[in-house]
Amino acid sequence: MTGPIRWGLIGLGLAAATACLSSRGVPTETVGGECVVPLSANVPGSTLVVIRNFTFEPAEVRIKPGGSITWVNCDAAGQPAHTSTADQSQWDSGTLAAGQAFNHPFSAAGRFPYHCEPHPFMKGTIVVE
Repeated sequence: MTGPIRWGLIGLGLAAATACLSSRGVPTETVGGECVVPLSANVPGSTLVVIRNFTFEPAEVRIKPGGSITWVNCDAAGQPAHTSTADQSQWDSGTLAAGQAFNHPFSAAGRFPYHCEPHPFMKGTIVVE
């Protein structure tokens, strides 16, 4: 599969897994250096932000009100844990070890900068419009 298709499918799987498991703890595994998430047929939409190599990818995401973002830590096991923490305290994922994920819905329009608590140089922005 090509990159955009694979990431789209992974994003769908993350949305389904987060809906079933709660806002944390989506099971992932690393296969051939890629972060892999199980897929499900009944999937609500979610946009994926990958945490890898001390970055949020993509660093800026635009979604519509009512959408959600799923952050997944795709670093290899044994790497430092990360968080997705809103600069204005709207959300905090708590510590996400390698292979864990966090989902947060956005109901209102706005610009929401965030960072990684243990690594404050890691920054991202969610734009809801």
